[in-house]
Amino acid sequence: MNLLLIPPLQELSDSLLLEKKIRLFILREDLIHPLISGNKWRKLYYNIEAAKQKELKRLITFGGAYSNHIAATAAAGKEFGFKTLGFIRGEEQLPLNSTLSYAKDCGMEFRYLSRSDYRLKNDPVFLKSLLKNEKEYYLIPEGGTNKLAVKGCEEILTNLPIDFDYVCCACGTGGTISGLINSLKSSQKAIGFPALKGAHFLNEEIEKFTNNSQWELNLDYHFGGYAKVKRDLINFMNSFKAKHNITLDPVYTGKMLFGLWDLIEKDYFRPGSTIIAVHTGGLQGIDGMNDRLKNKGLQIL
Repeated sequence: MNLLLIPPLQELSDSLLLEKKIRLFILREDLIHPLISGNKWRKLYYNIEAAKQKELKRLITFGGAYSNHIAATAAAGKEFGFKTLGFIRGEEQLPLNSTLSYAKDCGMEFRYLSRSDYRLKNDPVFLKSLLKNEKEYYLIPEGGTNKLAVKGCEEILTNLPIDFDYVCCACGTGGTISGLINSLKSSQKAIGFPALKGAHFLNEEIEKFTNNSQWELNLDYHFGGYAKVKRDLINFMNSFKAKHNITLDPVYTGKMLFGLWDLIEKDYFRPGSTIIAVHTGGLQGIDGMNDRLKNKGLQIL
């Protein structure tokens, strides 16, 4: 198993940070594993251990056609000897996009659900019917968030060589930030940047996994919703890569860094603050996004 247990912590050098007297570090969780990067590795680790202990043969999960979680689960199945099944939102489209092609190459079987059926994925009666013919399987929820996933994400900040005031991360289902919150010292705060529009529901999801109050969600940087982007975001991501040699993904980390940069410019953070921004990976989705951006004359470099 090729796992980087302590990912690099990369400090950024920038005139804005000097002006505002802010230290900003990027925790390169995207480098933690060559195939199962960032928070997806953290979320899957203890779930895979549980599946092994129960001697189950198949990992089953849910996701959209460009899902980082689908790609990561497929890769984990291949690496750790599990068969994998992904229930995919929407109708089958051929040829497969880059995400599903990768998952298929890893051995994942697909079954497609209409959007109306997909919305029932957490309904016990529907789920029982959906899985009635499956045997020896381990079910992982969409996005990978459950108690074991949060346990894995609690280890993200382990063994950091510096102290900090704030930790920031992108949010999808709330599992990653829940783990971060649970590992904070009393003087520290977590800020989440949801990638979904109207993500007020995440407050309740996060409260299922933590009693800590040292956190907040900033809902201002979703750029229209999940997997939606605008020219300003793409320009920021490309400029960020040119300056700092760090590739961002357009669905999660790009939006988080855009929002964080904007907050720094607006003096949200007191001078002298140290901030850690968690790079949660997701770079596999760039090819698929670039295919969709061609007609807009945009490209993620």
